[in-house]
Amino acid sequence: MKREWWHSLTVYQIYTRSFCDSNGDGIGDFGGILQKLDYLQELGVGAIWLSPFNDSPNYDNGYDVSDYYKVMEEAGTMEELEELIAACEKREIVVMMDLVLNHSSHLHPWFLEARKDRNSKYHDFYIWKEGTKEQPPEGGGAFFGGSTWEWVPEVQEYYYHSFSVMQPDLNWKNPSLRKELYRMIQFWMDKGIRGFRLDAIDNIVKDGHGGNDTHSEQIHTYLMEMNQNTYGKSEQILTVGETGGATVEMAQQYSDPESQELSMIFQFELMGIDGIRSGNWDPKPYTLPQLKQLFEKWQTGLEEKGWNSLFWGNHDFPRVVSRFGNDREPYREKSAKMLAVLLHGMKGTPYIYQGEEIGMKNMVFHNIEECNDIEAINAYKEYTSDGRITPEDMMRYINRKGRDNARTPMQWNAEKNAGFTTGTPWLMTNPCYTKINVAAQEEDPDSILNFYRKVIRLRKDYPIVVYGSYELLYPEHDKIYAYERILGQEKLLVVCNFAGEAMDLEIPAEFVEKSAKLLISNYPGTKITDTLHLQPYEARVYHIEG
Repeated sequence: MKREWWHSLTVYQIYTRSFCDSNGDGIGDFGGILQKLDYLQELGVGAIWLSPFNDSPNYDNGYDVSDYYKVMEEAGTMEELEELIAACEKREIVVMMDLVLNHSSHLHPWFLEARKDRNSKYHDFYIWKEGTKEQPPEGGGAFFGGSTWEWVPEVQEYYYHSFSVMQPDLNWKNPSLRKELYRMIQFWMDKGIRGFRLDAIDNIVKDGHGGNDTHSEQIHTYLMEMNQNTYGKSEQILTVGETGGATVEMAQQYSDPESQELSMIFQFELMGIDGIRSGNWDPKPYTLPQLKQLFEKWQTGLEEKGWNSLFWGNHDFPRVVSRFGNDREPYREKSAKMLAVLLHGMKGTPYIYQGEEIGMKNMVFHNIEECNDIEAINAYKEYTSDGRITPEDMMRYINRKGRDNARTPMQWNAEKNAGFTTGTPWLMTNPCYTKINVAAQEEDPDSILNFYRKVIRLRKDYPIVVYGSYELLYPEHDKIYAYERILGQEKLLVVCNFAGEAMDLEIPAEFVEKSAKLLISNYPGTKITDTLHLQPYEARVYHIEG
């Protein structure tokens, strides 16, 4: 496999609205990110992925773009963005842009023209179907509730929307539309953007029946064309596609350098049943053996062909320590560190979602008025209005699985509003900020934050962490996750205890015989022995040269 510059870096996802507010309006912005670049550099990340910053009415927090060439006023100015990009370049940090190419805002000039006149050139930039006001076309439900079809009386047609009625889907069959999008991508590359996260990119092909054809070969054709016309011209661009329903075979094709489509993808098999509309109340559906099977499938499936992205969550999912770890004291800190070791020890490019590195946990919202997420609000109205779920049960559901859990302001210190803003934050601050914050962890050498810095450093210091093959150990063990990484004669042993109790585990003899070096652990004084005595949520990484 050809070694790429982005194989060894760690990406940090910034949800701009919630990261740091520099002007006191309660909303995070470019100036706030600029203030925290030293923090990100010290953390050791090589790229930052910014949530959508194109101009937007913000019905879906920027994922509804009204102008692809402007930045939204709440985030700052174009000059401030350029200053941020330049400051990142000095620190050798790549800036990645979140591109929304499946749909636009219903207030985008293209759509405003498209809905006026069937003969407008922009009409065919979107997807339309005949029907009457009383008889819509057949089709499934939109991700954010309701039908995928919305009536427009001016043209006596329905337009298609995968998500909200305020997010009409773009018609990728139209070559003129595709050229407009490629021209726009080049514009941002010229501004210094060196990475793109492509939102919902596997939805761009429709099946003709009111649904997205996420398994269509046509998607690959479009991605190759986009690659050739934009970022494929440079070897200095990192791309990751959000392809929620991708199989391993599809991921191989998406991320195989020979295909010339994407650097890697995000697939959400790990996220499982998450989502307000899933109908399942348990945000952690996996047994540990099932979790192992899932990781092994992706680790071995992309071993020689393609590349993995590694992540526990993002702006659309609950906090990792609340879902996969134990967010109650005294185990929140230990389990957060254990989860970091497990994921960052694997093969692929790791992504850290803001606040993960300090162990931020889920929020408790007391009523729907405290929430902001359009998906949660729509689901609450739908499910409580007809009596299917009580308001109390629905709030418990949202608190466990809602997207606002990940969107509460970043917790910088124990001062008012967690140091996020001097104004009123756009979304409630998690009350746990008085104990869980960056300032406190900066002072503590054993904090989660300082542990993350060490974990990220391993990827830079040991090529085996980047390129070693993956071999699962003890697949049926229901409390301990252990695996080896192998590069020539060199080996790593990663051992993680998922239990809130001490566990014993026999390890491969060669690690004892060759006096394996302990690279990292979340407990002090751990020695190599034939049988490891692991404390609750303990994680260790051992290394032998071969």
